Amino acid sequence: MAKKKKKGIFKKCFSVLGKFIVFLFLFSILLTLLYRWVNPPITYLMIERKIAKDLPIKKKWTLIEEISPHFINCAVAAEDNNFLAHNGFDFGAIQKAIDEREQGKRKRGASTISQQTAKNVFLWPKQSWFRKGCEVYFTFLIETFWSKERIMEVYLNVIEMGPGIYGCEAASQHYFRKSASKVSAREASLITAIYPNPFKGNPSRPSNYLQKRSSNIRSLSSKIGNIKFDKESIKKAKERYQKREELRRKKNDGKVLDIF
Repeated sequence: MAKKKKKGIFKKCFSVLGKFIVFLFLFSILLTLLYRWVNPPITYLMIERKIAKDLPIKKKWTLIEEISPHFINCAVAAEDNNFLAHNGFDFGAIQKAIDEREQGKRKRGASTISQQTAKNVFLWPKQSWFRKGCEVYFTFLIETFWSKERIMEVYLNVIEMGPGIYGCEAASQHYFRKSASKVSAREASLITAIYPNPFKGNPSRPSNYLQKRSSNIRSLSSKIGNIKFDKESIKKAKERYQKREELRRKKNDGKVLDIF
């Protein structure tokens, strides 16, 4: 009798757990679909910064048509050269990061703009394997349900660009007293240059390091060219990326990543 009761409790627990997992799964898909058209009102990072550091939340949503192309070009140059071409994960960049780590070089970031967007919109900033797994899942969702243009628009509106400053419109107004549509290539590259650590740099009074980094971003941006989101541009980017990936995998004996 006691055994039957115990089995009944376990069965109930598994049933509740199963329903909860299904609910989370469906909710995550619905939320991702909603954010395809509705702008995320706030992020976990904004709330955390407000509570932990009493920072303001300065942000103003700006449509991608009203954002200077310099911001888009600089973001791709600094953070994700293959943004138009990959499906959320740049295995070539991951391979480079692994190789450099094994050689004892300075750690290289390998997160794509899609991954950073997924993390900023849906998740919390603290690193863990569980959060990384959730990041992979949400990256897959936004790459499935959003366009590349929408991913970039959300990214440039939610990313932290200074203490309590989120998105390129708030950053442009704060540092240069102008709208995001009016910034120059130099100004956009200076703001982009602080992404890795927005608490350390000031684009309006750049240090030597910040000036050098922004100059490198502009140089790479000019080599990559203007980022366009039309079908033809994306198709060409994918074709170029596919050729590079095929060569890289040949060197890795057909492996996606050579980690063993």
